[in-house]
Amino acid sequence: MTSLEARGLGRVWLLAGSRGLVRVLLAASRQQVADEIERLGGWWQRRPRWTEPARRQLDEYLAGRRRRFQLRLAPPPLGDFARRVLQVLARVPYGQVITYGELARRAGHPRAARAVGRVMAENPLPIIWPCHRVVAAAGPGGFSAGLELKRALLRIEGRSLPA
Repeated sequence: MTSLEARGLGRVWLLAGSRGLVRVLLAASRQQVADEIERLGGWWQRRPRWTEPARRQLDEYLAGRRRRFQLRLAPPPLGDFARRVLQVLARVPYGQVITYGELARRAGHPRAARAVGRVMAENPLPIIWPCHRVVAAAGPGGFSAGLELKRALLRIEGRSLPA
């Protein structure tokens, strides 16, 4: 486990296991991080060798010097629907946004916008899987770490959100 202080975004926590990056936690307290480690249980082991590349690449992204991540990912087990939605999400370009409904459609489930919203809320690797790029049809939508953080991430990408 490691963390970095992101300019204007607060602390970003990185958890890695033997196979790669397991979890990115935004705006989380030490207690929330400890709770997440306990929730993850024994299926993963802490391996710091995967946190350093993630830390470096996230730092570059937050400074506006990186648009894509090249990391070994090992998120907690995902259901088929969530996996498909996150695969499609990963292809949304830097600086672009997509609605929950359009993401659902591209994932092959055109009537599942609310279910896509749940997947975004439970995304284990925010920023890496850019859930901050997903917006509601009539506004900014939500973000598990708060709308101000969502706005800040999109500002890094040269995009602004409507109020």
